[in-house]
Amino acid sequence: MRRHALLIGLGLALTLIFVGGAAKLYSIPLSRKLDAIAYDSRLRLTMPRTKDERIVILDIDEKSLKEEGRWPWSRDRMALLVDKLFGRYDIAVAGFDVVFAEKDESSGLEILQELGRNQLKGVPQFQAVLGQIRPQLEYDRVFADKIKNRKVVLGYYLTSNNQDGKSNISGALPEAVFPPGTFGRPITFTHWDGYGGNLPELQSAAAGAGHFNPLVDEDGVVRRVPMLVEYNGSYYESLSLAMVRALLGTSKLVPGYASGHYSGYAGLEWLDLQSPQGSLQIPVDKDVSTLVPYRGSRGSFTYVSAADVLHDRIPPEQLKDKIVLVGTSAPGLLDMRSTPVDAVYPGVEVHANMIAGILDQNLKQKPPYVLGAEVVLLLMVGVTLSLLLPLLTPVRVTLVAAGTLIGVAIINVWIWQSANLDLPLANGLMLIAGLFALNMSYGYFFTSRTKHQLTRLFGQYVPAELVDEMSKHPEQVSMEGESREMTILFSDVRGFTAISEGLDPKELSLLMNEFLTPLSRVIYKHRGTIDKYMGDCIMAFWGAPLHDTAHGRNAILAGLEMLRALRELQPRFKERGWPEINIGVGINSGKVNVGNMGSELRVAYTVMGDEVNLASRLEGITKQYGVGIIVGENTREAVPGLVYRELDLVRVKGKDKPVIIYEPIGAEAEVGPALQEEIKTFHQMLRLYRKQEWDKVELQLYNLQRMAPQTKLYRVYADRVAYFRSNPPPADWDGVFVFETK
Repeated sequence: MRRHALLIGLGLALTLIFVGGAAKLYSIPLSRKLDAIAYDSRLRLTMPRTKDERIVILDIDEKSLKEEGRWPWSRDRMALLVDKLFGRYDIAVAGFDVVFAEKDESSGLEILQELGRNQLKGVPQFQAVLGQIRPQLEYDRVFADKIKNRKVVLGYYLTSNNQDGKSNISGALPEAVFPPGTFGRPITFTHWDGYGGNLPELQSAAAGAGHFNPLVDEDGVVRRVPMLVEYNGSYYESLSLAMVRALLGTSKLVPGYASGHYSGYAGLEWLDLQSPQGSLQIPVDKDVSTLVPYRGSRGSFTYVSAADVLHDRIPPEQLKDKIVLVGTSAPGLLDMRSTPVDAVYPGVEVHANMIAGILDQNLKQKPPYVLGAEVVLLLMVGVTLSLLLPLLTPVRVTLVAAGTLIGVAIINVWIWQSANLDLPLANGLMLIAGLFALNMSYGYFFTSRTKHQLTRLFGQYVPAELVDEMSKHPEQVSMEGESREMTILFSDVRGFTAISEGLDPKELSLLMNEFLTPLSRVIYKHRGTIDKYMGDCIMAFWGAPLHDTAHGRNAILAGLEMLRALRELQPRFKERGWPEINIGVGINSGKVNVGNMGSELRVAYTVMGDEVNLASRLEGITKQYGVGIIVGENTREAVPGLVYRELDLVRVKGKDKPVIIYEPIGAEAEVGPALQEEIKTFHQMLRLYRKQEWDKVELQLYNLQRMAPQTKLYRVYADRVAYFRSNPPPADWDGVFVFETK
């Protein structure tokens, strides 16, 4: 239990570490990296991989640059492009993922005006012509006139301080979506201190404008776009949001707050885009950003070359009522991003995905409250596994940990897909893996140490297999003295004194090893514990140090196999000139004391008690009956299913109470009909013997001796009958035979 308490404590400590990381008390870099990988994996696993025909990307591609010249093109070409889009192709809305920050002087108007002010100042004809053509050469005004009163949304970018600490400001910003002081809550908007906007006359003519700054995560991947950003206290929308608002016409943007009030929680969880067509909800995270709902790899939207539109090579119906994003996929124009779906991905397609997600209302949510949900989940999983895993075997630990990990992952993906909710996954998976590793490694080292200790303590008594089993349940093993129900076996060589006198010490030692080794292996095979070797005697027991509910059966099977093993050794003994070896085996079951016993100088793990003494006496009288093995009545009652021959009712030396003794023959299926008939006849004889019906007893003994003429047991009873005929037992004789010697 102490081992479990320590392991449970370590598991709970590990849980608290991950809970602290999830609660943002400190940062776990590996967790952030794995969460990003998990997010990307779920996104790639569930994205539809279909093409959205509502949105078209008007691509300033290599083909367009080759035909129209290097970028930027003159504004009269851009004016023509807008005129084509809304006039010939009748599109729904156009958005520019480019900035028109500088005045266009490519028409040569400045040069002509300089000539008019100087060299040609006094030439009326020049001045008249210049006045006529000036409106046509003011390309910025031409472009502004073409976008005016049309659903054209311009793009701009936001910047932070440059290396000198100064803000970069150019062009004009659109009107802020929300003025300063709108929110009055601790909302962590993305803050910028500079911008690169469009020319004021273009910005004032456009239907709107939005920033095209994504949020780049620490691994350089674009996963989010800030829907609202803060500049100079005011709040500005993204290009995708501005385009959807322009598409819907009259629309109102309303912040959405969670119900109730929580200390320190701003509660901004969505933006509600309200229009005559209905309401669209845009979920936002703690930075007022929205996850990009990538449809698939690059090419999830139709790309049309800008040159083909300028030269009327596209059928009008191909772009009719489409949402058009003007951007570039040309590598030289540096608008490529790293995304979860592609390492090189056109930035204009990021905005296309956002527009599609807003319109389809399939945006993934990661509101600030998921932090609390993750903490609760980690506590539930961590505490449960910390309490459960230490109680399980390594195989079950593996199955439970793997099942929990797979279950958490499946539930997470299900919530991702069905509720569009991005719940963090890395901390949970790392916690489960950590608890699994902790339990397996601790279990390995603990088991190794325990096994080493048990091997040192019990290796001399029990087989390695039992030591392995004991190491799995060390709490069940104790060296302290205790009382247990056990079975004890004694085996001894008959006539060993005469055998030892006929051999020199070296030969005697070899002979001892030759027969003790296989007999010991048999005891080990049947889960026995060898107590000691006493010369030619083996003492063993079953039921300790590990509990064994089948201790009686295992002992009997071991005794029978010891006799068979010794018979197989006889030919080898004969070849080496050694005498034939015969053993007697006595087995008894009952309550005994087991544990470390001895003195301060030497202790041994052994058993003591009356039942131990009886087992020794039973071994000693095997030679009196001419049988190889005798078991007591306790053992006989504990092990049904075997064939036994009841031998006698005896009172051994040192015991007042008589006991019935039996010879186990073997399993019922292994004993043939002839032997079973012989045993049945012998049992009939015993009943007659105890009734003192000597004539009938002699008749039965005659029949038995005909069945097995070499059986000493039958001669023993024939001699007893002859004795009792001359010396009749007393009238109260109970059939007990008393042994006066050990």
